[in-house]
Amino acid sequence: MTKQKQTILEIDGIPVEIQRKKIKNLHLYVLPPDGRVRLSVPLGFTNEKAAAFVREKKDWILRMQKKFEELPHRPEPQYTSGETLYLFGRPYRLSVESGTGKPSVRSEGDTVILTAKPDCTAGQREACLNEWYRGLLKEEISLRLPAWERKTGLFCDTWHIKNMKTRWGTCNPKARRVWLNLQLARKPEECLEYVILHELAHLKQMNHSEFFWAEVASVLPDYKTSKHWLKENSAALISRIRK
Repeated sequence: MTKQKQTILEIDGIPVEIQRKKIKNLHLYVLPPDGRVRLSVPLGFTNEKAAAFVREKKDWILRMQKKFEELPHRPEPQYTSGETLYLFGRPYRLSVESGTGKPSVRSEGDTVILTAKPDCTAGQREACLNEWYRGLLKEEISLRLPAWERKTGLFCDTWHIKNMKTRWGTCNPKARRVWLNLQLARKPEECLEYVILHELAHLKQMNHSEFFWAEVASVLPDYKTSKHWLKENSAALISRIRK
């Protein structure tokens, strides 16, 4: 794997993290929760060209940073009794019970019950819940992905679940490998369907051209509903994902 080369540039008063990778296209991110700017560029791409690109996108960067500033403050979840969890878009009340063995999670009605030792930390409770989410998401993907493969005629060789910070899914067309964000287990099922289709479409169209979106629309005409929903709700989600 090629090691990333990182530089911090201040461009028109905006600190920008420049990451050089073995890629062909530029990728610009304004990251939650504080609007930090990251630009991924191909190896050998000069700082001058990177600065010119950022200046072209300056208005968009400032709009996104303002949007993050206006978001209501969301305290870090502690995963204690009474907090609300979401499973495929449906709210559940978390109940934490004291136990002596390995932490476990189960659902009863509209309640998710986490059993753990009294000294279990918030991070350990989160890790346990994430494993529970992973198992449920794996079941859903195992059912839904083959159905979309048959419908589109696009088949991946392998798929995996990963707790990603900036993307709902990724696709490596050459390896025919799809990655899906663990946090989709919290989102409505329609969003999972859209992301699966989105990544499968990249097996045929590698960029987000008009041909790519036409491919998506041909099998999911109302894809924009889920696309916009994920865009509007991504900051609240991704800002809470820990490394």
